[in-house]
Amino acid sequence: MATGKPKTAAPVNAHSLSANQVLATLNSAEQGLTAAQAQHRAAQYGSNLLPQAAGPSLWYRFFKHFHDTLIYVLLFSAAVTALLGHWLDTAVILAVVIINAIIGFIQEGKAEQALAGIRQMLSVHANVCRDGQWQQVPAEQLVPGDVVKIRSGDRVPADLRLLDTTELRIEESALTGESQPVAKQTEPVAPDAALGDRSCLAFSGTLVTSGRGIAVVTAIGAATEIGQINQLLSEVQGITTPLTRQMNQFGRYLALVIALLALLMLAVGMLLHDYSHAEVFLAAIGFAVAAIPEGLPAILTITLALGVKQMADRKAITRRLNAVETLGAVTVICSDKTGTLTRNEMTAKEVVTVQGLYQISGVGYQPQGQLRLAQEPVNLAAHPALAALIEVIAVANDSQLVEKDGQWLVHGEPTEGALLCLAEKAGFEREQHQRLAVIPFESENKFMASLEQHRNGSRQLLVKGAPDRLLPRCSIQLNAQGQTEPLNEAFWQQQLNLLSSQGLRVLAAAGGDTEQTELGLNDLTGLCFYGLIGIIDPPRPEAISAIAACRAAGIRVKMITGDHAGTAEAIGQEMGLAADATLKVYTGQQLEQASSEQLQQMALAGDIFARTSPEHKLRLVQALQQQGEVVAMTGDGVNDAPALKQADVGVAMGIKGSEASKEAADIVLADDNFSTIAAAVAEGRTIYDNLRKAILFILPTNGAQGLVMLCAVLFGMTLPLTPVQILWVNMVVAITLALALAFEPAEPGVMQRPPRQSSAALLSAAFLRRIALVSLLIGGSAMALFQLALAQGLDLATARTVTVTALVVAQAGYLLNSRHLNNFSLKPTLLFTNRIAWLAIGILVLLQLAFVYSPLLQLWFGTQPLSLQHWLWSLGAALLVMLLVEVEKKLLW
Repeated sequence: MATGKPKTAAPVNAHSLSANQVLATLNSAEQGLTAAQAQHRAAQYGSNLLPQAAGPSLWYRFFKHFHDTLIYVLLFSAAVTALLGHWLDTAVILAVVIINAIIGFIQEGKAEQALAGIRQMLSVHANVCRDGQWQQVPAEQLVPGDVVKIRSGDRVPADLRLLDTTELRIEESALTGESQPVAKQTEPVAPDAALGDRSCLAFSGTLVTSGRGIAVVTAIGAATEIGQINQLLSEVQGITTPLTRQMNQFGRYLALVIALLALLMLAVGMLLHDYSHAEVFLAAIGFAVAAIPEGLPAILTITLALGVKQMADRKAITRRLNAVETLGAVTVICSDKTGTLTRNEMTAKEVVTVQGLYQISGVGYQPQGQLRLAQEPVNLAAHPALAALIEVIAVANDSQLVEKDGQWLVHGEPTEGALLCLAEKAGFEREQHQRLAVIPFESENKFMASLEQHRNGSRQLLVKGAPDRLLPRCSIQLNAQGQTEPLNEAFWQQQLNLLSSQGLRVLAAAGGDTEQTELGLNDLTGLCFYGLIGIIDPPRPEAISAIAACRAAGIRVKMITGDHAGTAEAIGQEMGLAADATLKVYTGQQLEQASSEQLQQMALAGDIFARTSPEHKLRLVQALQQQGEVVAMTGDGVNDAPALKQADVGVAMGIKGSEASKEAADIVLADDNFSTIAAAVAEGRTIYDNLRKAILFILPTNGAQGLVMLCAVLFGMTLPLTPVQILWVNMVVAITLALALAFEPAEPGVMQRPPRQSSAALLSAAFLRRIALVSLLIGGSAMALFQLALAQGLDLATARTVTVTALVVAQAGYLLNSRHLNNFSLKPTLLFTNRIAWLAIGILVLLQLAFVYSPLLQLWFGTQPLSLQHWLWSLGAALLVMLLVEVEKKLLW
């Protein structure tokens, strides 16, 4: 992908310059460019496309799974066995390595496609003026200085400076986080205006919801705002998860210890004993193979894959395997507001008339709910001012509410959809009106006026819009009896302030009877004021309980949004973002002015970050990570994509989320339900607990075998195990049993404990103590039974079969110990809570019987049949190990 600052002809602050100044800077005119000029600029600035980088090849993605310290040790072991002519050992070791790589490759899934998701937002065609003629051209052929037309339903084809607008409103929530379409105009704005406040600009990839406009192209491709996000996304480096870091560190330490002990074995075997070079090398290889937990990568991968399925059952689709366990370590969730914490469906919440304050139940566009005054249901006939207000918002309305597949949608403006929903809740029946004239909503006026004629021939003015624009045009108001009285402007200003303080967007309704047949701005005087409507994008009810659950689990939830601070704070208060109800709010402008140290302090202390840009979101996530926080970022817009990719866990909304956000995320919520995140965190913690149980189970197996091989060489004894027998125990037996631990249910209180420390060692002191104890117990008992078998005159192959069986049966018993880290595992109430564990033990018994008695496996592994007495030896040793481990739990955990 191309890096560096993209070439652009756009002025630095196109939003703060007049339209004529921008045209002059671009060396263009209202008639656009000539074809020759466009061709020249295409050669200069390139195509209106986002740069695309080639992803990693399939071969690279496969072979990177060999890049592991322990895998290097196994490959070295395979090479040595090949040199010694032990081809079966070589083949088995290489098979183990390749199988691990295949499992990792398959589970990794498809390659990153975030940039492709952004490209899908771009317009396909554009209506451009070339050589004085309007024509359709592919959007990729636009150049700076082109003059284009946009209208309702269009995707904006490039970054534009508006030259002329008519009722133009553009949906920018995916880019800026603004929860409602933005009214556009042509006048310049302040140089330091936030992206969402640059109302004279239109941004590539956003959607025109109503009206039309003419504009000049100021930036194309990588130079557009969406191109800058694309660049941010490509520069975000992948991060390692806490478990990955812990496993890498553990692998390096273990490889070093294995190498040192193998060298010690070589030295002792050659200098102090009469081993041949081949024997001592084979013993060292056997020790290395025994000590390396070959099955651990497969167990980790399969356990995480099972976690992916369990999370999918909870509507959380995991795109990156390690994200499953990382969720369990999350300390901070940074959430976008619009569409994530809120429904992204405007809802009328309160209405004020002279008669009082009406509360409105129900959320979203579904027209179910009631209007209540002083807790009593409302009948419109008894509330004339309310009835007049409802008529205004229902009739002076150009949108439609429609139901599709059980979901209510708005065709038109979201705010008008909320008003229609309110009218239906109030029981308003829209009679047949004839619209005679209309003054459409314009950003200069901030209201819509409609002249309507009823069936009886009477005419009426209906006006809705910003209160500060309607109140000066009113002289009277409608009282509780339906009579007019002088306007009490102080009362309405007080009510307006009250609604605004709650973070509500406030609209006013007014009207009056008239005889006129035409409508102009000068006709809108002396109107009758009916009341105020408070509208909000409501919080998701389930998100409120999810935030409380996260707080109980020691996880802080922070809101990062492009919306206004007042609106965001009101939503934050309602959702209970802060435990003490005191919210700390910062704006994007404050973040912009902060130093790196100040930004880190703000990121940690703040609860809400308003009017933020994609760069701000990315910097906030990075600032939190720099302080050791494990960050989950949720969002649904393209503006969230860089932060989603940077976060330890990126969570996107599956239904309303943009393709860019889904492709940048690690987890996609199929139900767009924030509460699913809390459930996923609980699942992540359970999965991590089960991974620790698997590690605590597998490592003593390797420790026991390594101890057996080490002691044999140090004391000059016959080797109790061959490399292929060790691999049988490590790969077949250990994996069969350890997989059962992936199905363990959640520990009690999993969401009432704080997050684990991401910097904590994978193996605590208690873990190391348990591993050492069990390694000594299992290894010691296996060694003792090997010597007992030889002492009773059994041949070497039979004695080795006894040793392998002792290891296997002891592991089956230790599996029951490992199901609970510090609880007594043999309680009847706990013993049978995981049926998979008993199924695994049953399968293992069958496998071990085949290992001992099958002629084919006897040939492969060098085993001999055992008598019942030999099996009882192993069973007795296993029971002793089980009881001693439970005693250790009682005394030391």
